[in-house]
Amino acid sequence: MLRRLKLLVVLLTLSLVLAGCNRVGLAYRNLDVIIPWTLSDYLDMHAGQKNWFNDTLKQHLAWHCTTQLPGYLDWLDRLQQMVDNNQVTDAALQARTVEAKEAIAEVARQITPSAIELLKGLDDQQVKDMNDALAKDLRKRQDEYLKPPLEQQIKERAQRMSKRLDAWMGPLSASQQNRVTAWSIALGEQNEQWIGNRARWQAQFIAAVQQRQSADFPQKIEQLLVDRESLWPPEYRVAYAQTEAAARSLIVDLMAESTVQQRLKLTQKIDSVRNDFKALKCLKATAI
Repeated sequence: MLRRLKLLVVLLTLSLVLAGCNRVGLAYRNLDVIIPWTLSDYLDMHAGQKNWFNDTLKQHLAWHCTTQLPGYLDWLDRLQQMVDNNQVTDAALQARTVEAKEAIAEVARQITPSAIELLKGLDDQQVKDMNDALAKDLRKRQDEYLKPPLEQQIKERAQRMSKRLDAWMGPLSASQQNRVTAWSIALGEQNEQWIGNRARWQAQFIAAVQQRQSADFPQKIEQLLVDRESLWPPEYRVAYAQTEAAARSLIVDLMAESTVQQRLKLTQKIDSVRNDFKALKCLKATAI
């Protein structure tokens, strides 16, 4: 279930990548293999760039594993306490979301200087190829998420959410499934807002890379990678906040209706992620 977060941004979201895996430890131990493959979907690096990238990636993974993963264990403990104490509230979910965003931002700040160095070394053909690949990816997403009629978009969004929830909680009841459907209907044309914002970011990113020798290039990339929300137009800020609030409300309602079996499965899934983290060698070395 590993999200193929490509380009350099894949490094910024290691925590989300890990959270999306069924086997966290296995995925983490192979990120040094996975990331170059996903990166190559957008950027064809020459031998010197590949060698530098691989060495730099190993350093970032070592930093992340030894300094960041212990905090993820604490985060999982707080998450499980919410479930165990039947305290899955909007306020609690907001707190966990803020913590997760802070963790992602810390990773972003750490790796951005390396991203800037790599991007500055690209030649014009590499930038053109990267732009073409990003444009192709955007068209694919537009075809998948925007071309279907709105009614179909809503149906497919509900199906995707139900599939994710089934993996963590087990089958939903009819009432819970109806709540998921209502959530998807309420989001309406959210696909268009999401894809539109992605298109804006990609355009800004490519425009910055095309001016990669300019004095303010590092600042532009840092904003694009670390502080992307500062570039959002006001209407998207509102839409994003509403989407987050709708997701929290959905989770709160589903947990309020959850069965003992669903909560047990959720606890088991959290335990599985925790055990994968604990099994990583870097954590064992830190504890010695």
